[in-house]
Amino acid sequence: MRTPLLIATAISSALAMTTAHAQSPSDNGNAQARERYLPEYTKSGELLLPKNFNEWIFVGSPLTPNGLNDGKANFPEFHNVYIEPGSYEIYKKTGEFPEGTIFFKELQLTIPGENPDGSRTEASGRGYFPGKLNGADVTVKDSKRYADTGGWGYFNFNHHEPKAATAKAKPKEECAFCHMASAKKDDVWTQFYPLLDK
Repeated sequence: MRTPLLIATAISSALAMTTAHAQSPSDNGNAQARERYLPEYTKSGELLLPKNFNEWIFVGSPLTPNGLNDGKANFPEFHNVYIEPGSYEIYKKTGEFPEGTIFFKELQLTIPGENPDGSRTEASGRGYFPGKLNGADVTVKDSKRYADTGGWGYFNFNHHEPKAATAKAKPKEECAFCHMASAKKDDVWTQFYPLLDK
């Protein structure tokens, strides 16, 4: 009987067509495997909180705890950093962050310490352990929109929970100046993220 063969052929053709339509063209005309999620703004120009960031590519989680900074760390939380997957695919191929790249930094406090340095002892040993979520920061690459801040826009969606639904771009002296002065590549702290340190 040839019916099963015809059905299998039809299914294979349908899958091939679905895959082809799921791809979107990249800047250089080649098909890329993942459609990009690009920044979304309100009519007044505020950035909308990015969707589904927890499904993005995790790149690292730096920590500068209060206990090691005289109780006054500028950024006392774990910084759980994600990059939008479509932008990451382009970065892997080109070594450059494309326009529209989004970095999402979810802030997470440490569990209160038991020792003078702010550390505590858990089953795995002495250290610093993630606690409550504490808002988020987002960075967006747009060389024209954010020319005054090195081509990147910096946004804070609260330093507490819940995260704000929208945020205004921060002035240069609040975020950008530090990235511009000390970040390794294109104002991104790639020195802390082996996945990005090309």
